[in-house]
Amino acid sequence: MVNPYQDVKIKGGFVRTFDENVREDTLIWHRDKRDRKIEVLECDGWKFQRDNTLPVELKENKTYEVNAMEYHRLIKGNGKLKLRIKEL
Repeated sequence: MVNPYQDVKIKGGFVRTFDENVREDTLIWHRDKRDRKIEVLECDGWKFQRDNTLPVELKENKTYEVNAMEYHRLIKGNGKLKLRIKEL
């Protein structure tokens, strides 16, 4: 399966961009192997959902933390989504 995003490596992590035309069925529940700190750089109506919780709307310039092996997913918004991700 091809990833629904593009990554660009930067010092201390990477920038991940989801295009506004990404298919919703590619945004699946998943777990990451390492803890992550995620800063929202650009967002238009996208949401983040952890297992057994309601989705929350992502806010630009806000940072979210995701624990290793915690189920989570993104819910598509209107435009593209751009994140700065640092693995801890």
